[in-house]
Amino acid sequence: MELILRRKLSRKWMNFFFITCLLFLIVKRYFQVCRVPTQSHSFISFTAHSLDELPVNYEGEFSVITYNIAGLPQLISSAVTERSSSIAEIGRRLNDYDIVHVQEDFNYNSFLYYGGNEHPFKTKTKGGVPFGDGLNTLSKYRITEIRRIPWNNCTGADCLTPKGFTFSKIEVGKDIFIDFYNVHANAADDPAAAAARRKNMIQLSNYIKEHSGTRAVIVMGDLNAHFCYEHDNIRDLLAQNHLKDAWITLKGKDSFPAFRAFVKEDILKLNDDCESIDKILFRSSDDLQLRPMAYRFENEKFNNKEGVPLSDHCPVSLSFSWQQHSY
Repeated sequence: MELILRRKLSRKWMNFFFITCLLFLIVKRYFQVCRVPTQSHSFISFTAHSLDELPVNYEGEFSVITYNIAGLPQLISSAVTERSSSIAEIGRRLNDYDIVHVQEDFNYNSFLYYGGNEHPFKTKTKGGVPFGDGLNTLSKYRITEIRRIPWNNCTGADCLTPKGFTFSKIEVGKDIFIDFYNVHANAADDPAAAAARRKNMIQLSNYIKEHSGTRAVIVMGDLNAHFCYEHDNIRDLLAQNHLKDAWITLKGKDSFPAFRAFVKEDILKLNDDCESIDKILFRSSDDLQLRPMAYRFENEKFNNKEGVPLSDHCPVSLSFSWQQHSY
């Protein structure tokens, strides 16, 4: 009897040891593969006809939209509608926009991409939770490069996925390239989370300085930051990189909102007169003039038939005109 108990105890510890080693290898693999910057042209999928040459133009227009689509698994998603059908519907409605940045595109990417979406260029998903960063770009224009950069700092549940930002180059006209950044910053507004988000903005700012130089830039995404929240440093991000915020430019008369006692708002009840954490930032270059034309907080277009939002965010859209300075 004693021998049997010893064997059972030994087997129990062997199982424990095996599970511990397996978890260690999974965690090690996660940090080796998922939480490191990646760069590749193979991360872009496209349809055959999409490689047709663009006509030579010296000016043009395009539309953009940024949308946190709440693609976490159904059980932990804060969106109230069924995720797979809602994200397929989101993919279809995004067809109206030329360049799309999505965040939280985790576990339902196939519904987004193949449920009726028609964008010829798409970045290949990095995967679901916890391996993917949730960041993808859909475009009617050629994406020539994609890099994925995880944050160096995070707090709480944000550390369970390699959240960060992507850098891509998109050709909006013949040999006319713009640097695009798709961002999902650290969430929450407690002191530790805000401190991590400030470091996110510093990391993003340094990357733009190093890798975009003086080129034209568009930054879109869920920045989880407010101009009116004194613990956020998004104003510094703009100032250090000569960026403008589309909402401030077109709705705020080029003035930042005043700092105030911060109260978290229901982002589904905002409108064009309110600052959103989903932002579109931009700058021109010496060679290319970007002019924002129409800012929209899309709080109706992305509701289902019952009027319920398809995500826990409302997307923000913008139209740009561009012109070569040398023209």
